[in-house]
Amino acid sequence: MSKMDRKQDEGYRVPMSSPDLTEAERAVVADVLGSPRLSMGPYEEAFEKAVKEYAGVRHAIAVSSGTAGLHLCVRAAGISDGDWVITTPFSFVASANVMLYERAIPIFVDVEAITGNIDIALVEEAARDLKQGGKVSQRWLPRKGIKDQGALKAILPVDVFGQPVNYDPLLRIAKTFGLSIIEDSCEALGSTYRGRKAGVFGDAGIYAFYPNKQITTGEGGVVVTDNDAWASMIRSMRNQGRAPGDTWLSHTYLGYNYRLDELSAALGAVQMTRLDELIGKREQVAQWYLAQLKELQGVEAPQVVSSTTRMSWFVFVIRIDPSLKRDVVVDLLKERGIPARPYFIPIHLQNYMRERFDYWEGDFPVTEDLGRRGLALPFSSVMTREQVEEVCQALREVMEIS
Repeated sequence: MSKMDRKQDEGYRVPMSSPDLTEAERAVVADVLGSPRLSMGPYEEAFEKAVKEYAGVRHAIAVSSGTAGLHLCVRAAGISDGDWVITTPFSFVASANVMLYERAIPIFVDVEAITGNIDIALVEEAARDLKQGGKVSQRWLPRKGIKDQGALKAILPVDVFGQPVNYDPLLRIAKTFGLSIIEDSCEALGSTYRGRKAGVFGDAGIYAFYPNKQITTGEGGVVVTDNDAWASMIRSMRNQGRAPGDTWLSHTYLGYNYRLDELSAALGAVQMTRLDELIGKREQVAQWYLAQLKELQGVEAPQVVSSTTRMSWFVFVIRIDPSLKRDVVVDLLKERGIPARPYFIPIHLQNYMRERFDYWEGDFPVTEDLGRRGLALPFSSVMTREQVEEVCQALREVMEIS
């Protein structure tokens, strides 16, 4: 748990989230501390190998964060100044920010009400209109912030809260319109879509390992891909642009310091050996919650759709009835020693997005509804049944008086 998370959890009876660490993780970190290699050493190689084999891909490239991995994929896809990328406004801001880093334009489409994932029918409409250009494309463009007619280059879907996007039709759309897919699976390591692992459907996928994720490296991420050219470029760009054969002070490409340190990689290598255990423990916690919340009025529990053949739970987000004020629910839970947080604030309504692109409330109504009603409850693989019952009892009391 980060210092900020610890501070936010002070005074609560149940922590919002907690990493699941054992003596095995502590031992490998101590081993690294006793070695001369603190960056790009054998544990990084072991961690990449474990993720590569788990995902069943040719390449796994460790990076300093999920955001770094997304940014490198945007660069590898050749997305640049003025280009358009179809994506979702219901996500953590990084999935849109990485386009802005390259002066590209995120083109938002609304999401499905059940999963919160990008609406595939709207993606197809947007791709067709944007490729045609002219007046029909205006429906999808922000009100300002676009100078010239752009080129639609890619789709960046997000596997929200661990549930994979409906990828079969999305892949067909990408092929029809000649678009790359950068799969943001930062929340979905271990989930499967129709029996196939999340992260492997696009030209590249990204996993992330912040302390509240299924496994943690403290900070960190991994890019997975079967694209040899992308993999080579991403490996170079994460390490200050050094290509194979470059010396320490030679740089073939413009690059970044996006390396994953050896301490974090060591942690990840051990956590990967426990991945199925950790996912199973999170599944149990989710089932305790679902059983407790089954009959609770005013609360909509998360749903897993049939195409998600394994749900790797990242967070447990309920939806509060529209007739109730979520902020009041949060305050009443806090009085009972239970933390809860809104999840997500729509990206298009973030101040900098509104100022830059002139988005308004009402532009993406499903996203905004989910943003108004979503509430993340305490969740981790180390939660006990008693803690879940305590959270749910507090929620029952709050719902009765709200």
